[in-house]
Amino acid sequence: MVRRKRALEVVQPDGEGRPSRRNRVNFFQLAYQKIEDLLVNCELKPGQFLTMLELQHLTGFGRTPVHHAVNTLAADTLIIIRPRHGLQIAPIDLARERMLLGLRRDMERFVIRLAADRASLSHRNQALHIERLLKERRASLTLDEFNQIDRRIDALILEAAGEPFLAHTLRPLHTLYRRIGFIHHRCMPGQGDLSGTIDSHLAILNAVANRRVDRAVKASDALIDFMDSMFEGMEAGIDPRLLDCSIEPLLGA
Repeated sequence: MVRRKRALEVVQPDGEGRPSRRNRVNFFQLAYQKIEDLLVNCELKPGQFLTMLELQHLTGFGRTPVHHAVNTLAADTLIIIRPRHGLQIAPIDLARERMLLGLRRDMERFVIRLAADRASLSHRNQALHIERLLKERRASLTLDEFNQIDRRIDALILEAAGEPFLAHTLRPLHTLYRRIGFIHHRCMPGQGDLSGTIDSHLAILNAVANRRVDRAVKASDALIDFMDSMFEGMEAGIDPRLLDCSIEPLLGA
């Protein structure tokens, strides 16, 4: 009883009205999610320099949650902390991120195998619900809407896998490739169609919902193959300033 009382005291506001520990944790998570959104949709451009104060204004969060989120994103190699010079949004290195896709392939195989094997009835119902939503909305989904659903799918797969360590390891990889996907579909000529990536996610959801382990692994590999194909066109034809806005434009560009 004493232990429970102490636990309650930890999460309740103090007499001066300061936020509880639980509220502070929520602020940290919300600040991270907000900055991640800005990174994925390139409102924070790759290569951009800014200050912590500017990031606070952009997110609407105070110094402590933003500082906490920035430290996490720096550990994830998504933000670079430049002592005495502020922050830099990590530029996109296509060669590095294509190489890391091999790491993601192996990790996703492991995670999807666990998820399909361990998925509870609740997890399977959620997968079927998202699958149904994607099928109903596939013709009208915007890229921003798809990215929100994609984040939900990633969270569901990790939850069904039931191993918290995996979430910390895969989280930055998911953000890296969500940003690559955004640039590919938004900025590459003729690549606005989302049907390819939607089909890949539908196959994963269906396999997990039906607990078909081998089929889930094949669907995961197909999604990674689809991502790999995005790099081919980007390496040859994308404006390098979209990957690093600090690059000086060519004369007349």
